[in-house]
Amino acid sequence: MTQALLREIIDYANRANPYPLYEELRKTPVSHDGDGPYVISTYYEIHSLLHDPRISSDAKNLKATGDDLLGDQSDEEGTTLPPSFLKLDPPDHDRLRRMTNRPFGPPHAPHRVHDMRDELGGLVSGLIDGIVETGQMDRIDLVDQFAYPFPVSVICRLLGIPREDEPRFHVWAETLAASLDPDPDADPTQHGKGSMDARMELGMYLAGLIEERRKKPGDDMLSQLATADGPDGAMTTMEALSTSALLLIAGHETTVNLITNGMLTLLRHPEALERLRNDPDLAVPIVEELLRYEPPVQLLPQRTTLSDVEVAGVTIPKGASLWLMLASGNRDPKRFENPDRFDPDRKDIQHLGLGSGIHSCFGAPLARQEAHLALSELARRLENPRLLEDPPQYRQNSVLRGPRHLPIACDGIRP
Repeated sequence: MTQALLREIIDYANRANPYPLYEELRKTPVSHDGDGPYVISTYYEIHSLLHDPRISSDAKNLKATGDDLLGDQSDEEGTTLPPSFLKLDPPDHDRLRRMTNRPFGPPHAPHRVHDMRDELGGLVSGLIDGIVETGQMDRIDLVDQFAYPFPVSVICRLLGIPREDEPRFHVWAETLAASLDPDPDADPTQHGKGSMDARMELGMYLAGLIEERRKKPGDDMLSQLATADGPDGAMTTMEALSTSALLLIAGHETTVNLITNGMLTLLRHPEALERLRNDPDLAVPIVEELLRYEPPVQLLPQRTTLSDVEVAGVTIPKGASLWLMLASGNRDPKRFENPDRFDPDRKDIQHLGLGSGIHSCFGAPLARQEAHLALSELARRLENPRLLEDPPQYRQNSVLRGPRHLPIACDGIRP
């Protein structure tokens, strides 16, 4: 039963609305069939496991199968670099995450994300102005024209990529995004080669840039990753490479989905969109509710147990494949009242949309700020925006779930 239900959730035919399937899954908080993964679908059990030191993110500890159901959909980083801290356990995870956090956020760099606000606002305005310049208000693809290019530019500015090289980054990001979202009609050999070439080119470019910054550092994050030598020592070139790739690929993909799912939801709830237009501060609670209601990461499939673990009366053996269904937990009626209702005024919204525990989303402060600015400006500037397709065309990927295209129309764009 569990395997059949999982296959339905992963099936592209159900991508537009997997939530009734999650509701069915929650009837058995811990599900397991044969050789498949143990599937955890309820809020409190997922939250507990995210904080449980007996749960590993390192694939070397996995004895059972289970992730093959997804093919390559769950691999945000590829295999050409050593694993980032996202796929490591303590103490290696803790060391690399601390080293990455020093130039990124509190307590060592408390103002980095905040101080990017004006620059992010300029990027948002520029992209919306670009839509104006096309003169095509009757059909705007909000993904290709806004939600995809915005986060890549942000990551480039964060890392300190030279402005003249940003177009190359956009090409690499687009190719790598396609590798996470396989086209069933494409030639898999050619598809794989394009992805591998992009990873190699990106890796070689970043390696060269890291060496440059070691000789002549600036105040950007890549310089600090390349040159910092604090209590945890210095990053190797390969560690700096894998960390930079994580920031580009994983951070970009989740932000694209957060913005796109957010606009789709707001266009389906015009009263909330109108409130945001009149009160941009409402972006903060709206984004938190969106992270619960339509999370950009639907599930975490790459977990395993380091010892036997009992969950909801079920003993999960050591080395078992564990799937944590974040989107299902976010709709658990035992945790959230009226969970299938989008409610920007919802209180006590401790969602799982950015994970929790030691692997909670590293870029959460930046992703939130990007979404706040993007959604509030789109709400303010688009006149009478409306969906042209509902549901829109979704990406193939069931882990990083979001529309591949979001066609909308509007009557005009305010200055």
